[in-house]
Amino acid sequence: MKHLLRRRRTAASALLLTGALALTACGSGDSSGKPPAGAVATHTMKTAMGDVRVPDHPHRVVVLDTAELDSAITLGVKPVGATHADAKSGFPDYLPRSAVAGTKDVGALAQPNLEAIAALKPDLILTSKIRHGDKYGELSAIAPTVMTENTGYPWKANFRVHAEALGRQAEAERTVTAYAAHIRKVVTALGGPAKAAATKVGVVRFVEGADIRIYGRKNYIGTVLTDLGVGRPAITDKAEDGFSYDVSPERIDLADADVLFHSTYGDPAKAKETSTTRSGLWKGLTAVRDGKAFGVDDQLWIQGIGYTAADRILDELRADLTRG
Repeated sequence: MKHLLRRRRTAASALLLTGALALTACGSGDSSGKPPAGAVATHTMKTAMGDVRVPDHPHRVVVLDTAELDSAITLGVKPVGATHADAKSGFPDYLPRSAVAGTKDVGALAQPNLEAIAALKPDLILTSKIRHGDKYGELSAIAPTVMTENTGYPWKANFRVHAEALGRQAEAERTVTAYAAHIRKVVTALGGPAKAAATKVGVVRFVEGADIRIYGRKNYIGTVLTDLGVGRPAITDKAEDGFSYDVSPERIDLADADVLFHSTYGDPAKAKETSTTRSGLWKGLTAVRDGKAFGVDDQLWIQGIGYTAADRILDELRADLTRG
């Protein structure tokens, strides 16, 4: 019996010693204000899903939408994994191939492959609540997951969230400053603010499986045009929730504008682009008659949703809007 009691006292003493060592280790880390050796420095940030603790300088980042991909590349971060928006094209073509070389495709944007994401052992995942809010629990179990509320229209605010999560705020400030300078150069090339405002610019998107979209102001490309200060056709202000005014091919005349940019998502025939652009209504549009209707890359103008895409778009706008 005495032997048994002695063993119990020894075990208890060992537990107390272990606890004391643990407390000492914690205390020594706290007193210096530095994390223990080998620990990853972190910070807490506010997200659409609440407060999330993220690494100060993540090294293995997975992005689940085109906006997050553009942000990462813009900020000099090469993701270890990313989803694709279009299975035929993979990652957006406007991005430099070197920027995404080695980035693993982790599935379609709408249905990311969680096993593929986990296999990459990420230390940060970037996406939005509107895209993947229903998968937040599964994603956050893999790695700290930072979600913005939405995508598209609030892309500038989202970019700053991405920059904070990536520990690249200084790079973000330089990007924003450079974008503003680019805007000023293009406005000057257009003949100044008054002349830019006098030109009504429309944007039409042909979408497979949906009506034709005449884009309003509250979307990605709409914000770029607003920054540029160009005019917009009257139909723009009738867009539902500011996003788009959707029409059938028989109402494409509502898209009339001085200059018209159009893109296609999906098969051109199934998206009604082929039949619409051959119609008399299309050919009667002011921009079409004047040779100022331009087909543009959907991946860049609509799906890009970031500063790298915006810089490319501004270059195209300058070229097309200054044509004689």
